[in-house]
Amino acid sequence: MSSNVHTGAAGGPGTPTARVAAAYARLAAADRPEVWITLRDRADVTDDAAAVERRLAAGADLPLAGLLVAVKDNVDVAGLPTTAACPEFAYTPADTATAVQRLIDAGAVVLGKTNLDQFATGLVGTRSPYGAVRNAHHPDLISGGSSSGSAVAVALGIADIGIGTDTAGSGRVPAAFQGLVGIKATLGVVPADGVVPACADYDAVTVFAAGLDLAATAAAIMAGPTARDPRSRRWPADTRLAAPRQPRLGIPAEINLTALSSGYRDAFDRTVAAAVDAGCKVDTVDITALLDAARLLYDGAIVAERYAAVGAFLDTRPAGADPTVAAIITAAARTTGPAFATDLGTLARARADAAQLLESVDALLLPTTTEHPTLDAVAADPTGINRRLGTYTNFCNLLDMAAVAVPGAPTAEATPFGVMVVVPAFADQIAVDIAARLRNHTPAPLLVDRGVPLAVFGAHLRGQPLHWQLEQLGARFTGAVHTTDAYRLTALDTTPPKPGLVRTEPGRGAPIAGELYLLSEAALGRFLAGLPAPMALTAVDLDDGRTVTGFTATHDATGSATDITEYRSWTRYLATV
Repeated sequence: MSSNVHTGAAGGPGTPTARVAAAYARLAAADRPEVWITLRDRADVTDDAAAVERRLAAGADLPLAGLLVAVKDNVDVAGLPTTAACPEFAYTPADTATAVQRLIDAGAVVLGKTNLDQFATGLVGTRSPYGAVRNAHHPDLISGGSSSGSAVAVALGIADIGIGTDTAGSGRVPAAFQGLVGIKATLGVVPADGVVPACADYDAVTVFAAGLDLAATAAAIMAGPTARDPRSRRWPADTRLAAPRQPRLGIPAEINLTALSSGYRDAFDRTVAAAVDAGCKVDTVDITALLDAARLLYDGAIVAERYAAVGAFLDTRPAGADPTVAAIITAAARTTGPAFATDLGTLARARADAAQLLESVDALLLPTTTEHPTLDAVAADPTGINRRLGTYTNFCNLLDMAAVAVPGAPTAEATPFGVMVVVPAFADQIAVDIAARLRNHTPAPLLVDRGVPLAVFGAHLRGQPLHWQLEQLGARFTGAVHTTDAYRLTALDTTPPKPGLVRTEPGRGAPIAGELYLLSEAALGRFLAGLPAPMALTAVDLDDGRTVTGFTATHDATGSATDITEYRSWTRYLATV
């Protein structure tokens, strides 16, 4: 994530200012006013883009240079009103939410604030006095909520990145209905300061993009703790950085799929078949415990968090309040403390059940939602349909899980169908890697921006007998490397056979071929603790100027070993014996 996305000359094709001009042209052509609550003046957005061009010209490293961002209007952007889709609630913040500010610092430009299901309460995209947001590609169908406007702005090609929030599935259902990628990271990994809370303990800031690369890049930039959000979290030292070569996916049992429409069930079956063709292994698992836990978000006492957020305001009966949203939130005032405590205990048991379920698989592969209703159908049944749409999404944040939503096989009617790769907390990179496999995307983008490089030169290379140890530790292959010419290679008398890399004087050895991996700090520690003599880990100089931790051997072991430096590669030497 160190290269600029757009680095053309100021004002030229593909430059930030040119992208702004193209975005406003698409805005006019799309004629979707219901997508936006506050659209910034073109001149102001152009000025911001020009400032990005000046930063580029000065040598700034801006991985999102000139990319346009649509921000859900329950997330603060300094100087722009935050309404949460209720006019009477509006306020103008002095500060920008940390997650959005990090995108701006990386060169992105905010285009405006987008429509949503009021107070982020809903999965339909119709609960707003600013209008129902129509689906980007099928205007008679719903867009999905609550992050409806952000998703549609991206799907229409107006914005590059859409910022949403997700408590019950709002960063995933709109992705499914628009054929987008939606990343809902582990709770707290992306800070949620500057967000109008829905359920503060279960709110996540999410990202939409047309492709997995950009979605993961934006999510990685937004990630990281901040003092402004006491619930924010950092990636732990034992974060796994790669999925296995043949990931094992848990697929819901037949009894768990009865909520799917017939078209969605067919699309899900075809998506699972494609996952198997892509090299994934599939196990059928019963997710009833997860589906039962999902009901606690609205049917249990947890809904009291929604009242704590905006209930007192809605009790004033503002004219712009959506009646369905107001009914849900104000009813939560009747929740009792003992009932809330009881549901927290139920959630703790459900988390334990989920952890046990996921011990046998690398991830769950689930339908994102159950069906794709029309606007008219939702108008006729605003709560029943909304409840069904959250069948597979509602439990995720309650149980502290992460999810990556990606398009699956389209339905027979050629409407989008989406699936989610769902993983335990902090296994986000596993979800991204599996999503990349489902999308035939190589290589998978890096979401977790931490780890320690480790260079290997022998039995841990791909295809060699000890490579499985790196896989078991969640090590991520990052590329082929060579040492400087200050190294010799020897063949050690070990089982299995291993080379011994040993430092010598510059010019007295040769560049030795190896592979570079990225491991978590904890994984590297476990690896070192189990390292047998005469192997060692020490600093190794690479021919590109980097110094990394790498495999070497003790001098006493290599002194009597056969020198094979002339082969410059362990595998090349093995091919001769």
